[in-house]
Amino acid sequence: MPLSPSETRTLLESLGHRPNKRLGQNFLVDGNIVRKSLELANVQAGDKVVEVGPGLGTLSAALLAAGAEVWAVEFDQRLHANLDATLAQENPEQFHLLHGDAVDHPRADFALQSNFKIVANLPYAISTPWMEKVLAGPLPDCMVLMLQKEAADRFTAAPGQKNYGAISIFIEAAYQRKPGHKVSRQCFYPAPDVDSTLLHLERLPDAFHFNRAQRETIRSIFTQRRKQIGSLVNKHPRSNELKPWLAELAQMEIPETTRPEAIPLEGWRKLPSLAQD
Repeated sequence: MPLSPSETRTLLESLGHRPNKRLGQNFLVDGNIVRKSLELANVQAGDKVVEVGPGLGTLSAALLAAGAEVWAVEFDQRLHANLDATLAQENPEQFHLLHGDAVDHPRADFALQSNFKIVANLPYAISTPWMEKVLAGPLPDCMVLMLQKEAADRFTAAPGQKNYGAISIFIEAAYQRKPGHKVSRQCFYPAPDVDSTLLHLERLPDAFHFNRAQRETIRSIFTQRRKQIGSLVNKHPRSNELKPWLAELAQMEIPETTRPEAIPLEGWRKLPSLAQD
């Protein structure tokens, strides 16, 4: 069971640790949400699970109790030391703990190429760069991510919505959003300023992977999302490579006057296989 708010506060004080708002350190204190995370991810004994920012180990302990083998990456040195002295010592064959930045180690240095899951409470500040790194490598079978609602909405935005962008496209190409779970800010200590959600993503059988050059091109286009796609392509450094794409879009009845935020996934998938720099 997770620690109560008072128990969490006591443990943090014993560690000489004050929650770092910049790092998004809001510790889960609601057992129902922990159980829901495992339920959505369908965690079974023997599963390989990557966790980001285990903090005080609440979610880690539940994953271990379910029989999963866990690879976790923790940035905070004091929290890492506590986990290393507790969960890692108690579960040496089952709990693999890395000290580092999750953006640099998005899979906690998990070495296998397939058949793994990610269950994590993601700090808001790293959610997008971390997700982009995950989508660039071998894809997990499923992800259950605790996110601020704003980040979850951006990740799963549809064409035409104001928060639709490059990350929305990359995720939609590879994953289907499944029913998740709303999470009140009162489920954390200290309570954040906004509510969160458990975002549940299942990998598509025909998951599509944009290469690095394609991802960079899409990101660059969305830096001027209000301009027309024809103008953006004509002024793009890769204009010669991209102009045939405009003809493909036209065949889909997507004119050059369309803004990037209105182009559906099918249009972006028509991007040429751009050469890597």
